[in-house]
Amino acid sequence: MGYLIALAIIALIIFFIIAIYNGLVQLRQEVKNAWAQIDVQLKRRYDLIPNLVETCKGYIKHERETLEAVTRARQQAIDAKGIAEKAGAENMLTQTLRSLFAVAEAYPDLKANQNLLALQEELASTENKIGFARQFYNDSVMRYNTRIQTVPANIIASMFHFTPEEFFELAEAAQREAPKVQF
Repeated sequence: MGYLIALAIIALIIFFIIAIYNGLVQLRQEVKNAWAQIDVQLKRRYDLIPNLVETCKGYIKHERETLEAVTRARQQAIDAKGIAEKAGAENMLTQTLRSLFAVAEAYPDLKANQNLLALQEELASTENKIGFARQFYNDSVMRYNTRIQTVPANIIASMFHFTPEEFFELAEAAQREAPKVQF
């Protein structure tokens, strides 16, 4: 009889460990999925930027430096590795896009260009989607990090090398707003 009780306790402990492990794996996969959603929107943003630059080129020939800065910032964002580096590059890209829109406001013909208006609408929509994706990602990271740091999951997490994930944070309060794209 004592043998069966001991066997039942061991089985419960094994089941408990498996359940915690599977929950941690599920949360880690949720974080990866959330990052993939951000990545999709960032790629969409990167695809819109060359069209935006090309549309502006013909009108703002004297603002070559601004166009080059946007192009450089886009490439740096594409090349960034890791969450922190990606966040920094995205912050820089947002700043250069704001500069481009500020310069474009000085050109009435450009402000009336239908291609630019359509691109602005697409970019504004993409910025909103990026914001929602960032929120979902950060919520997923919070759930995952909380789970791997609370008892008893922290024991299983350390045994199986579950490590905390980074939040996708914006550096400055001014960057927490989507770039203004209306003329």
